[in-house]
Order: sequence, then C-alpha cells, then structure tokens
Amino acid sequence: MLSSLTISQFTLVEYLDVEFRSGMTAITGETGAGKSLVVDALGLALGDRGDTDQIRQGAAQMEVCAGFDVDNNAPALNWLAEHDLSDGNACLCRRTLSREGRSRGYINGQPATMSQLREFGALVIDIHNQHEHQSLLQKNHQRVLLDEYAGHVAQVNSLAEVYRQWRALEEKLLDIRARGDQAAAEQELLTFQLEELLELGLAKGEIEQLEEEQTLLAHAEEIAQACRQALNLCDDSDTPEQPGASGMLRKAGTLLQALPQHSPALAQALDMLDSAAIQVAEACREMDHHLDTHHADPARLQQLETRLSEAYQIARKHKVQADELPALTTRLTQELESIATTEDNLTAMADEVKALKAEYFSQAEVLSQKRKKAAKTFAQKVNAQLVELAMATASIKISLEPLAQGTAWGLESVEILISTNPGQPHRPLEKIASGGELSRVSLAIQVVAAEHCQIPVLVFDEVDVGIGGATADVVGRLLRKLGETGQVICISHQPQVAAHAQHHWRASKSPGKSSVESALIALDAAARVEEIARMLGGEKITKTTISHAEEMLAAGTG
Repeated sequence: MLSSLTISQFTLVEYLDVEFRSGMTAITGETGAGKSLVVDALGLALGDRGDTDQIRQGAAQMEVCAGFDVDNNAPALNWLAEHDLSDGNACLCRRTLSREGRSRGYINGQPATMSQLREFGALVIDIHNQHEHQSLLQKNHQRVLLDEYAGHVAQVNSLAEVYRQWRALEEKLLDIRARGDQAAAEQELLTFQLEELLELGLAKGEIEQLEEEQTLLAHAEEIAQACRQALNLCDDSDTPEQPGASGMLRKAGTLLQALPQHSPALAQALDMLDSAAIQVAEACREMDHHLDTHHADPARLQQLETRLSEAYQIARKHKVQADELPALTTRLTQELESIATTEDNLTAMADEVKALKAEYFSQAEVLSQKRKKAAKTFAQKVNAQLVELAMATASIKISLEPLAQGTAWGLESVEILISTNPGQPHRPLEKIASGGELSRVSLAIQVVAAEHCQIPVLVFDEVDVGIGGATADVVGRLLRKLGETGQVICISHQPQVAAHAQHHWRASKSPGKSSVESALIALDAAARVEEIARMLGGEKITKTTISHAEEMLAAGTG
C-alpha cells in the first residue's frame, strides 16, 4: 500500500507530509484547492515527465517522496531484488527536479532511472483519471482493457514478439530474393576478380622479396665492383708490399705485443686491435661470399620485373598496395563463398519463417478463444455495474471482428459496442453514448477491471464527474468495496462518494508568507460532517445540510 507522500516546493505546496492507511481514502475540497496534487506528485515520484513550471515560485528545486509497504506484493519485492534495490518490506521512491531542468530519481536511496521508477510504479499503483473515458473511445485501448481484465497481457506480449520475429525474417527473405539478379552479377564479378588474383598466385611477403632481389640484380655490376675495391682495401694477401686494413691491424698489434710492460690502457687497446682484425677478416669473407653467389642475370631480372609489373597493375585496379593483394584474395574468396551458400541460407531462412508463422497462428488462435470467453464475462459484469449506475436500459457487448491478416496483438479487432435502450442495435461508443453516459460506462469498466487488478493501490481522480444523487452513492459503495481488498484513494466532488470513505482529507488553499499555499488536512468525525455539508450546500452551511451530512456519513460508513 501507499504509506506516505512527502511533497516539497511543488506547485503551491511548500511542504506537505501525508500518511495513508488501508481502505478507502477520500480527498475533497473546492475547485483549485489542490485536490489533484496528490496524483501529480505520485506521478512524478514514479517517473512521469517533470516540468520546471511545477517548481514552487522562489524555490530552486522541488522534491517528492512516495513510501510504499510492499510486504504482500511479491512482484514488487522480486523486482526490487532483481535490481539490487531491496530494503526490507518498504520502498521509498524519491524524485527531484531543479530549475535548470536536472531531474534525478532514487529508489531506497539508490540512484534510479525514470524508466526504473515507472517500472516499479506499474507494480504498486494504478491511476484512473477523469479523462480516461476519452481513451475508452479508442479501439486499441478497448482491446487492452479486455486483455488486462482477462490476464492476457503476458500472452499478448509473447505473441507480439513472435510476430515481430516472423515479419522481420520474412521481410529479410523477400529483400534477399528481390536482390537475386544483383547477387548474380556480384557473383560473376567476384569470380572474375578472384580468378585473376589466383592466377597471379602472389604469396604473403612475396612482393618485398621480389623487390629486394630485383634491386640487387639491377645493380649487380656496380655492387660487384664496389665489393672488389673494398676487399683490396681490407685484405693484403695479394699485395704484401701494400698492406691492407688487415695487415696494418696485425702490424699495430705486433708492436704493442712486443712492449716489455703493458699499462691497462695499452692492454685494452691491444684487445681492441685483435677484435678489429677479426671483424675485418669476417667482412672480407662475407664480401667474397657475395661475389661468389651473386652474378648479373638478365633473364632472371626480366622475370622479376614482369611479375612485379603484373602485381602492380592488378593492385592499381583494386586500388590497394601490391603487398595487400594476398589479403584481398582471401577476402574475395570469403565473399564468393558467402554468395555461393546463399541458396542454402535462403532455404533455411524460408523454413524458419514457416515455423515462426505456424507458431504465431498457434498462439493467436489460443488467444482468440480466450478473448471470446473473457468478452462475455466482461460484458456481463460491466452491464451489472451499469444497472447500479442508473443505466438499467443500457448494455454493452464486445465485438471481436476477424482481421484480414494477423497483427502483433492477434487475429481480431476488439471493440466495445453499446445499446442505450432495449431493442436498439449495439453501436460504437462514440456514436451512441452522451458525455454523462460515457462517464458512467467508463466508471463501470474501471470498477470491473479493478476487481481483477493485481495492483494493490488504486487511485481514482474525479472519475465521478457527470454523476450525482443515488448514482454517486452507488459509486461510493463500489469504491469502498474495492478498498476492502486493497487501498483506494479517491479524489471527488461528490459528497455521496466521500461519505463512504474510511479516511477523509480536505484540500485547502490559503495565503502564505509570500504566495498562496495548498495543504491537505486530515478530518476527524466533526470536520467530516462540516466538509460533507459544504459539499452538499455550498459556503452557507445550515442545520439542514449538517443533518443531511450526518445522515449521509452514517449510511456510508455504517
């Protein structure tokens, strides 16, 4: 149940703290006194869109907190546990909104998104407002009412998901088939391109090797000549009278070696000379090896240049570097394989579309049968309520018309039809019912729907507009009955309705320090008599209206 509502700097409220109890609570007051601020504040606390105009004049921020006792609400307890927001059997939803438009939400002190506030709110409270009869004229809303009454919501959601999957896959299949000619042309182009690349047969890293070898062969004579000159400078084996680098290093080492005493510096210098002689000798061997193994080869050079030219030409065609051709070959192979297996994919996809379609119609037909059964029961219960609401000659029935093709919500449209007089055919609500009749039909439907509602807190915001007298008394009795199994909060102008409440609050508006302020005042027995009398007779309260109010309260709460 809703246990408390705390409001700060909201519209005309500076600060308000209200504690609610089980049963039926009535909130009354003059027009404009702030009766509906409870509904508006609850909506904000549970994720409704906020407006900075709702912040009280002169305040920087508004805040609303709604406390709930969820001890016996298993869906709410499970939701809190799943989102790591549990705090025993209580839940506090808090919402702030600043002048700058910054909105923040909290559940049990933990930051929460507006979506999370709305999800939790849907599990704990159901608000019926005075404009709901306008929604009643919409066929989609009528279908939702029937499904909610019959407990079909989960089944409808499941059907909608199967429908979505079926239609999405079917559309994809049709699109692929429509692009069949394009796919064939693409396959032909890929095949040609891939054949050209496979014929070239370029291996990974081959371009770098080819370019290196081509450079060596193109400059073979120049390289050989330079190697011979370098060998002559380093090796003196052929010209001992003109020692090269090797001979000069050996001679320098011999001079140092012959000294009678070596200082540390000379010893290190001798080691360096020995090492240098070894390095020069190794360099000479490498140059000899190059001269022995690398010779000018015009035929091989021509082969290299031809292969590189082919690779460069194909690379330019595909707008890539030559060394990227092996990777391109792999990618085109994969694309061609993908296209080649399309027919197999199409067959599998067609089978899946067929299975989803069969599943959809299987679920939809079961839902249709359940709707037919629920429609009769729903209409019977609403008609019984219409008798109570002084519309004994009126009756509704629910039309289930088959649709030409399946939809996300099923195989039929759902429409509430009404006949206001015996013998008249049932026709759509907007073509038959007057404003007052529509209000009573809406109220009858809401009461029937509320009897099957699993949500424990029901808020009725001036749903009794357009009725009065004995009919209003019936409405009061209906709401009190609903409050026996849950919690009902009713905002009303009707004294007959308010008289049936176990708890009564009066909304009032008075001048404050800097502006007008709204407040809610809990009424004791004497104050309730005065308030009911005011609602009966206006500002001037007489002994007659007092007596009438006492009689009405005695009958309503007896």
